[in-house]
Amino acid sequence: MLVFNEYLANLGLTLAIVGFACLVLPYCRRDNPWLRAVLMAVVIILSWRYIAWRFGSTIPPLAFEIDSVVAWSFASLEALAMASSTIAALILSRSRDRHQEANQFQGWWGDRDPPRIDVFIATYNEDSDVLQRTIAGAQATTYSNARTFVLDDGQRDWLRALCAEKGVGYITRQDNAHAKAGNINHAFTLRSQAADAPDFIAVLDADFVPHRQFLHRAVSLFHDPAVALVQTPQHFFNPDPIQHNLGVTDVCPDEQRFFFNHVQPARDAWGIAICCGTSSLIRASALEEIGGVPTESVTEDFLLSLRFAEHGYRTVYLNEALTEGLAAEGLPEYITQRARWCLGMMQIVRGGYNPLGVGHRLSLRHRISVLDSLLFWSTTFSFRIAAIVVPLLYWYFGILAVDADVADVLNYFGPAYVANLIALNWLSRGLIIPFVTDVAQLVAAWPITRAVWTGLLTSGPHKFKVTDKGGHRGERVIQWQLARPFLLLMALTVFGLWLPMLTDYNPGQYAGDGVAVILFWTLYNLVVLILAAFTCVELPRYGHTLRPHVEAAAILTGGEVLPAWIMTIEPAEARVRAAPGLREHQLVELRVDDVGAIRAEVAAFYQDGYALRLFATDAQHDRLVHKLHTSGGAPGTVEGRIGQILAGLGRRILAPELDARRRP
Repeated sequence: MLVFNEYLANLGLTLAIVGFACLVLPYCRRDNPWLRAVLMAVVIILSWRYIAWRFGSTIPPLAFEIDSVVAWSFASLEALAMASSTIAALILSRSRDRHQEANQFQGWWGDRDPPRIDVFIATYNEDSDVLQRTIAGAQATTYSNARTFVLDDGQRDWLRALCAEKGVGYITRQDNAHAKAGNINHAFTLRSQAADAPDFIAVLDADFVPHRQFLHRAVSLFHDPAVALVQTPQHFFNPDPIQHNLGVTDVCPDEQRFFFNHVQPARDAWGIAICCGTSSLIRASALEEIGGVPTESVTEDFLLSLRFAEHGYRTVYLNEALTEGLAAEGLPEYITQRARWCLGMMQIVRGGYNPLGVGHRLSLRHRISVLDSLLFWSTTFSFRIAAIVVPLLYWYFGILAVDADVADVLNYFGPAYVANLIALNWLSRGLIIPFVTDVAQLVAAWPITRAVWTGLLTSGPHKFKVTDKGGHRGERVIQWQLARPFLLLMALTVFGLWLPMLTDYNPGQYAGDGVAVILFWTLYNLVVLILAAFTCVELPRYGHTLRPHVEAAAILTGGEVLPAWIMTIEPAEARVRAAPGLREHQLVELRVDDVGAIRAEVAAFYQDGYALRLFATDAQHDRLVHKLHTSGGAPGTVEGRIGQILAGLGRRILAPELDARRRP
């Protein structure tokens, strides 16, 4: 009873934080700058209170002994990760919404002709269906003075013919020097010399479809001549591998949602918003002044914002869903993409933009911006690896990296962790889910950690792989090479927990009451490793769209009309709910509002309907793309639902076969 009372007493601060969150936060506005500042200040104070306790009470004196080296190394890495979190919290203490500004300055050019805009669709190896979708979206724009150009680094004759058929410009070059940045610079040089040279350049990746209002809304923020670039968020109409393979697509937002919905608006409030490649609009004169898109980093977008800042220009952020595209669909592509982003950041730091250096003209806030990104990539993922390994050192070798009893953990770690979790989830409407976030970090942790040291310690050139998008992914695939380390760590974790029962080894002699802390830590790690292993099982994907159109439709067959409801649809296939009566491979027509009657074939049966293979005409294809992808709004899930996420994770672990069949 005394022990319980002691634990309860040490929970006092944590309970007070939870009570405040329950009684006060539901009635507060998330855009209140004072409340945001207070919340982040509390998080920072409690976080460093915890770090001070870690160094003052939980590690041995510094010495050349294995216990001391491990403990000090882990605590130092934790402190660096906390420094990264502190800068992030400072940034999140403010936020800016430019929606009203965009409304106010629509048509800022007055009686003159609207500025000329070139839409650049950069492509290398994307399939025809991916490019047709993007071209159709670009041609649906409401903006009256725009031209679309496909920048083909793949030098493909079929794409040249497609562009001629669609009436859009086609630009290619003899080499692929400097990849996407070089591709854009080549096209920009050509178009700058034309009689109808553009005033602004819109940049789209080949798999990103602009909404009708994209150009109209983004160009409004160029009323300020100091603005060189307007960035808009990236939304995705397919689930990323973490969502899909864990079976939480419907209830858990994509991994980048927190950055685009909350970090970028906060960065914009501090004047340090960054270009993110696609879905951006650039002032042509400013781009010419800085010598084009920089090519010294594989993440040319971040570097572009820094170059603009050095020349006195600003990057601003319009947080409206104005484009949507394909997220990386396979886990290897997902990991490669993030490792490339990390490598590019390290190239920026090594190549002259050291946040503590003197060889550049960045202001203090932009130095902090670079430091924030540097610390994020270099500490977050390496700390995730260390957090998995450190408890194993205790179970196998008795090495105690964190010497703490339960009461102190409740008193110091508890308030810091709970305050951080509550503050971030309140600001983001539930986007920070501990298990899911930890899994997303862990699956990419080693490649990203390797990219950190590669980028910082070697001068390059560094090769990278373009992220594959689209293609057939209708089979279950186990990524054994990625899963093997997680399976090995799971086995070591389970065996380590059993080791005291199988031998005379008594871990309690080293940790005392603190063995309960290490036991909880180990069990948490085990759950994360299990989920990481399941993430390596790539579930079949049937189509791409995350924008279901549950609307009335009709299947026409032999003069008869079969009532139906469209559940999901994209140009190549549809999932419809309808009464039985059709045969496999039967030819029918699917009538869709605003599109017409599309020829189709019955491809598969489900309990409540059918999968149809569609044979849309070119005109129907474009109208369907407009209906699905250009009308506005954000596809996918934008808020987290913690209860349903936990239920989905449990179902994925306990009944994987059932979960794989939930959404055909």
